[in-house]
Amino acid sequence: MSLGRDNHENYRLIQSAFEAGINYFDTADVYQNGWSEESLGVAVKTFRKEIRIATKVGNVADPGGKSFNWCPSKSHILSSVDKSLKRLKTDYIDLYQLHGGTLNDNWDEIVETFDLLKQKGKILHYGISSIRPNVVRKIAGQPGWVSNMLQYSLLDRRPEEELLNLLHEKEVGVLVRGALAKGFLLNNKSSGYLNYSSQDVDLLKNKLELFSIEKSLRLRLVLGWVLNHKAVTSVVVGIRNSLQLTQLLEAMSLPMPEEKVYQKLSEVLPANCYTDHR
Repeated sequence: MSLGRDNHENYRLIQSAFEAGINYFDTADVYQNGWSEESLGVAVKTFRKEIRIATKVGNVADPGGKSFNWCPSKSHILSSVDKSLKRLKTDYIDLYQLHGGTLNDNWDEIVETFDLLKQKGKILHYGISSIRPNVVRKIAGQPGWVSNMLQYSLLDRRPEEELLNLLHEKEVGVLVRGALAKGFLLNNKSSGYLNYSSQDVDLLKNKLELFSIEKSLRLRLVLGWVLNHKAVTSVVVGIRNSLQLTQLLEAMSLPMPEEKVYQKLSEVLPANCYTDHR
């Protein structure tokens, strides 16, 4: 989602990430109106078989590209997967994710369509990207669904109330996005975030500074705190340039902090909870 419009630069970033051991790349058909898929396809062409590619389906951009309409129909999914495969320059997608979902969707048709794509070899696995507790409860434990992508961070602990333990119990892998909370947990100027005030954000950042001598260690703490949860399989972190990639790789090369550090960070602010779609 964070890739720029320069194919050459994107190739350098993704190649460097791959050489450093990163093997999971996540995109969506609506990111930059398909450009993200196209650029990723070009970048990974020479090592496609050695990585996992995930993309998403279900949103349709309006003519102006400013908003999206929700369409998880069988016909849309079947047409969209072929377009994604073409843009990604591959004959299969490792993880195909429903890019949202509501209780009113035709879930039997969605599963039937995804299973059909698996039978045809166009996708290997399917999952969902949803933060709605009522939707996650519906798919957790149902045959076929292998993953859920949700937002989780020190400033968004809503999944802890119910979803993380449920997904872990049902053996559904959790992919985390938003772990850096829009950069507020690093160097971005503090602002209100969800139900937390800017003062709350500062309080948490001050605690992070107590445990981190340098920026790379703070990044390690923020990502490590998320990865420390038993339900979490991986964290998806956006990179826009080589400096961000270097900082990410340096941070993740550092040793895992002691468990008590994560516990102290968890105690700074009360955990928030979901209010909608419960």
